[in-house]
Amino acid sequence: MLGKPADQRKALLRALTTELIRHGRITTTKVRAKAVRSEAERIITLAKDGSLSARRQALGYVYDKQLVHALFEQVPDRYGERQGGYTRILRTVNRKGDNAEMAIIELT
Repeated sequence: MLGKPADQRKALLRALTTELIRHGRITTTKVRAKAVRSEAERIITLAKDGSLSARRQALGYVYDKQLVHALFEQVPDRYGERQGGYTRILRTVNRKGDNAEMAIIELT
């Protein structure tokens, strides 16, 4: 998956998930966007739970401590009624250099 060793793949997904939560929208390749979707949904589900255990799991995954605290404050209001489907992937034009399929992933 993603053509990288396990440690690099995990670091890439953590970084992309952190930036998605920080900015609400990122542009990346379609394959990476699909991989980030499951990780971001898992972190948002942890934030909906709101327990100390869930907060510690999120802090172990997301790089920014303040971002996790803000996420745990905002998510219950924003996604309280929803049972998943927190992200949206929009396909865009292919990348010029290598013709890779590009996509925008955003929090809905």
